[in-house]
Amino acid sequence: MAYWLLKSEPDAFGIEDLKARRDQTEPWDGVRNYQARNMMRDQMQAGDLGFFYHSNVKEPGIVGIIEVASTGYPDPTAFDPDCKYFDPKSDPAHPRWYLVDVRFVREMKRNISLNELKAYATTALEGFPLVRKGNRLSIMPVTNAQWDFILSLEKTG
Repeated sequence: MAYWLLKSEPDAFGIEDLKARRDQTEPWDGVRNYQARNMMRDQMQAGDLGFFYHSNVKEPGIVGIIEVASTGYPDPTAFDPDCKYFDPKSDPAHPRWYLVDVRFVREMKRNISLNELKAYATTALEGFPLVRKGNRLSIMPVTNAQWDFILSLEKTG
């Protein structure tokens, strides 16, 4: 099993939205970054776990845990001209963009803020992409040690 962090703006799609979906499952669509696409297409597997991270809010942070519910498959929003994620260069025969389905597992007992995570950037979370300056990826890998450490923060806050 692998671990991930997936970012979303709660105004667009937050943990509460996922929780309210039928079967608490939703396609993680609209990702238009090749590195993130490659992770979804080539590395994410059903059963992997991820942190749900709220970005672009007053206090960004980890708010929940999700499960990857499918392997990667072509993102249909890329082919829909009425969708804001439409990509005219994406062809169903040779898709450019992929997604995975994610399923709600649970909310965190508290928001583990980006500022709190950054406090460990040179110790327990050294090398964690989220705490690196300039990292804008919406999907990133989390090591087993980082996963366990972040979960331990949930109890100490």
